[in-house]
Amino acid sequence: MSKRTSYMGMVIVLGVLLATTLAGVRAAQKTGTLRVGSADVGGVVTSPNGPEAGVWVIAETSDLPTKFVKIVVTDDQGRYLVPELPKGNYSVFVRGYGLLDSPKVQATPGQTVNLKAVLAPDKKAAAEYYPALYWFSLLQIPPKSDFPGTGPSGNGIATSIKSQGQWIREIVNTDGCTGCHQMGDKATREIPESILHHSADSKAAWERRIQSGQAGAGMAARFNQVGSKRAAAMYADWTDRIAHGELPSAAPSRPQGKERNVVVTMWDWADPKVYLHDDISSDKRNPTVNANGPIYGALEESGDYLTLVDPAHTATTQVKLTVRDPHTPSSADTPPLAASPFFGNEVIWNSQTTVHSFAMDKQGRVWAAARIRKPETPAWCQAGSDHPSAKMFSITQGQRGLELYDPNTKQLTTIDTCYTWGHVNFDDYDVLWSSFGPAGVEGWFDTKIWDKTHDEKKAQGWSAFVLDYNGDGKRGAYTEPNEPADPTKDKRINVTFYGVSPAPDGSVWGTAMGMPGAIVRFVPGSHPPETALSEYYEVPWNNPKAPVQGYAPRGLDVDSKGIVWTVLSSGHFASFDRSKCKGPLNSPTAATGQHCPEGWTLYPFPGPNYKGAVENGSADSAYYNFVDRFDMLGVGKDVPLATGNLSEGLLVLVDGKFMTLRVPYPMGYYAKGLDGRIDNPNGGWKGKGIYTPISTRAPFHMEGGKGTTSKLVKFQMRPDPLAN
Repeated sequence: MSKRTSYMGMVIVLGVLLATTLAGVRAAQKTGTLRVGSADVGGVVTSPNGPEAGVWVIAETSDLPTKFVKIVVTDDQGRYLVPELPKGNYSVFVRGYGLLDSPKVQATPGQTVNLKAVLAPDKKAAAEYYPALYWFSLLQIPPKSDFPGTGPSGNGIATSIKSQGQWIREIVNTDGCTGCHQMGDKATREIPESILHHSADSKAAWERRIQSGQAGAGMAARFNQVGSKRAAAMYADWTDRIAHGELPSAAPSRPQGKERNVVVTMWDWADPKVYLHDDISSDKRNPTVNANGPIYGALEESGDYLTLVDPAHTATTQVKLTVRDPHTPSSADTPPLAASPFFGNEVIWNSQTTVHSFAMDKQGRVWAAARIRKPETPAWCQAGSDHPSAKMFSITQGQRGLELYDPNTKQLTTIDTCYTWGHVNFDDYDVLWSSFGPAGVEGWFDTKIWDKTHDEKKAQGWSAFVLDYNGDGKRGAYTEPNEPADPTKDKRINVTFYGVSPAPDGSVWGTAMGMPGAIVRFVPGSHPPETALSEYYEVPWNNPKAPVQGYAPRGLDVDSKGIVWTVLSSGHFASFDRSKCKGPLNSPTAATGQHCPEGWTLYPFPGPNYKGAVENGSADSAYYNFVDRFDMLGVGKDVPLATGNLSEGLLVLVDGKFMTLRVPYPMGYYAKGLDGRIDNPNGGWKGKGIYTPISTRAPFHMEGGKGTTSKLVKFQMRPDPLAN
């Protein structure tokens, strides 16, 4: 054989090898390659049907200072990789739709562990793992023909309830029962035997069960508001049918496509008798602040401390809170209306501060909405004060003020404000904007002035909501909400912000809850409070000019383009683009609120609807929402996120379509606040994430029952299901 022939043969062989190698690289890039590193656990999940795609692999350990769980999804070949596990001994198992939980296998990081999935023997067994949404969608809603209600001597629905949508809003969805509970989970779709045994029937049992615990008076009042007997009958019919064997009529699909790229990490971070409302991890304007630092959690009515998770060390700590006035009211002052099936007559909530939500500033300081005194405001908030805002609109009663925590000095400072704080958000000028009123008031707190003077009176201001009713472009004399409108004057409206968010143009947007509810634009002007004006936009409802109908906004956020996003109790994610409005925005017509239906876009949440429901979009319930302006999740900038509290996951709206990032374990994921952080701008998917608390008021309703604690949950998106 000649040298040339030998050389040509080598070229051909090398060419084939190179082609094969490139094909392998392309295939690996397309399908991913399972490479188990020293901090990972990976393998393949199979069942008698072969590889199991789109099921969850769960790794949990109690070896660390706090319980730690990490969850991933298998790819289309049944392969999984749980990345970046702290050293410890882990129990690893499989959960998925159509399966029973597999036996737990012990593993340590660095191991390859192949897992055997267990097929569910029947639909009933499989349905035990379905999200609460699929069970709650069995609820039979009163027909549209039953509205308006005719009262206790008629159809049992209160005469104040004018439509099926209002019924859903006030006793079913986020402004009703799902505002505090994950309805449809095992704990709610079954009536405790301790209650059922002593009740004449299931209707009476429901009237009794809503009286349980320290929130019993509030729950009973809500039933009475809409018609207690009719509400109890609706819920009793639901649980009766389930008790007699009715199963969900729809089944959830397993994670598909990019949904399989999610990594869910979870930490226990509080004691079993408290619940979480909100969390904060960074400065919303610059999410690299507090990189790798602790995440703070708020206990609202349940306890007087901030709970913290240190993700870098998988550890928890507490910051004890204080009040300025020792006679500040406490949730412990409200005993259970009736005994709880879990805690009897024990008073488990004992909070004076009732910390609700947070903001973090560029220094990493935490500003918390917290009660610090009795409701009566200081004299300088009231009539006769020299405060510029009090001269224009005095305030006699207010609830939460602010509590400032500096992690560098470990110092807590109480700050009194005349108005009340619920949600707390910074604008670009270091001014905090408030929600929760009192009715008709928007308040702000300038932290620059505070840092210079420590004068809480000088640093704060507030204003009434005033519409430019006469259209002259400036604020002038106005009529009161209970007075006839005057076309020569402006008009004050008596709304209260729930959600609140500053916008890039310097305005501040908030939600006004109700039926149909509205979003309100507050423009401070050059010299607030004298110059502040507002605009009022109702959610389209019974509006023939609107292509979509909805109602009852709650959470709110604004993206970098100024588009407002809110979640509706009608089962929709909604956006509002003010630039699309065709008519005048300041006029008597604009004061109706229904003048810009073209600005609204409504996206029904995925999943089944209630039985008989025609005036809502989905049975899912979202408490709050968040715009991921900095791509902290990993699916793009300005992506809107919502809490899927009955679908047990994070709802991510990408190009008009939802991805559902479910938290399958423990069953009962229910979130309120959302936040995000970038720990390492150059760290790819590992260097960032979205955080939510599990926020059900009854963590003992979750899988695991009494003794189960609230969790902090982190969501990250890998480029593929096997990335480490």
